[in-house]
Amino acid sequence: MKKIDVFNHIWPKPFFDALIAHLGSMSDITKRSGDVPMMTDLGRRFQVMDEFGPDYCQILSLASPPLEKVADPAKALELSRIGSDAMAELCAKHPQRFPGFMGTAPMTHPDGLVNESRRAIEDLGAVAMQIYTNINGTPLDLDEYAPFFDYMHSVNKPVFLHPARGANFPDYQSEDQSEYEIWWTFGWPYETSAAMARMVFSRFFDRWPGLKVVTHHAGGMVPFFEGRVGPGWDQMGARTSDRDLGAVRRALKRPHLDYFKEFYADTASFGSRKAIEHAMDFFGEDRVLFASDAPFDPEGGPYYIRETIRIIDSLDISDAQRHKIYQDNAANLLQLQL
Repeated sequence: MKKIDVFNHIWPKPFFDALIAHLGSMSDITKRSGDVPMMTDLGRRFQVMDEFGPDYCQILSLASPPLEKVADPAKALELSRIGSDAMAELCAKHPQRFPGFMGTAPMTHPDGLVNESRRAIEDLGAVAMQIYTNINGTPLDLDEYAPFFDYMHSVNKPVFLHPARGANFPDYQSEDQSEYEIWWTFGWPYETSAAMARMVFSRFFDRWPGLKVVTHHAGGMVPFFEGRVGPGWDQMGARTSDRDLGAVRRALKRPHLDYFKEFYADTASFGSRKAIEHAMDFFGEDRVLFASDAPFDPEGGPYYIRETIRIIDSLDISDAQRHKIYQDNAANLLQLQL
């Protein structure tokens, strides 16, 4: 049985060189990535991967920051192309280690968000595209981003949704920045949940039936807050006086909780057994995929992989269900030839 790690991150050397040449120095989220050896050192990555045997493999994706946060649209497109080219080359050289990669869509580029996604998928063989939970502070349900989802739906390829928030998003309105990395610890699960809600209530899954969206970190807050998301939101509009939000809920073709269950989730939960169990209970055994979020851990790579495998192996589930999490769900969703 393969262990397909669907959401881990890398900065291939050509991308890293181009990013640093553009930024000049690293700060905030870029420093979190650049300080981890496995992110840029392929030899160190192979050492870590070898700890988990020949059946462990990775789907490659670029690490934060969102390209639109650090570059104008033209430069974001350039960085996206460099990243996809470099990851495609790594997959071609090391197919047993890297059976696929996902491109990063340059969402602020009016033509590139579709054209570069098409090039990554149809020319380079990307198995998915990565986007972020907000685009420079704007929501995903704006009309200007719809062509991207039109395309991804048309080719039946998944969208991987990565949270995005920095220290400049304060915890309180009276402050200028977040303290104690609250922007990440609690901010990112909120980002994921808010993006999911915007997709649901903007009728993404009515407009694009069967659209595949994979949420990072076990679906954010949604599985844990199922009661608030389901019965709680049944009251939508009851506390709102400036607009008829009840009409928003009634416009959906199905109960809103059904749409939240159409998302996929990964197991990248920083060693939390309960988070994975909640994700399994909420999304179901066919929509949860093994992921570690390596190399962001106290050991620079192996800890999250090791702990995630330990948790999955110890879950009170059948061997068939465990096989789905490790291999089958990823193979089916990403259309992998194993």
